Amino acid sequence: MIKVSVMYPNTKDVNFDRDYYQNKHLTMVSKLVGSALKRLELDLGIAERNLAELVPYVAIAHLKFEDIASFQTAFGSHAATFAADVKNYSNVQGEIQISDLVTF
Repeated sequence: MIKVSVMYPNTKDVNFDRDYYQNKHLTMVSKLVGSALKRLELDLGIAERNLAELVPYVAIAHLKFEDIASFQTAFGSHAATFAADVKNYSNVQGEIQISDLVTF
């Protein structure tokens, strides 16, 4: 199992529409990638260790797939659609990390 994390960096000037991202963008992603997506989780940053500092990311979406090939097949043909929608919810681009998911 792999996890694709899309992390939106936080700055003082960041605009991020949580409602749109959660209810429209991620719903669209889920629908378009279909059954290849095994699980979807959303972290919405609220606090840092030092409560006076900004959280490092305003949001992190975690998409789980069986393997990289299934992710590439399901996601690749829709990547331009997903990228074009960013302007509707944020003024920052997400950073992407693909990880092996190890559970204990």
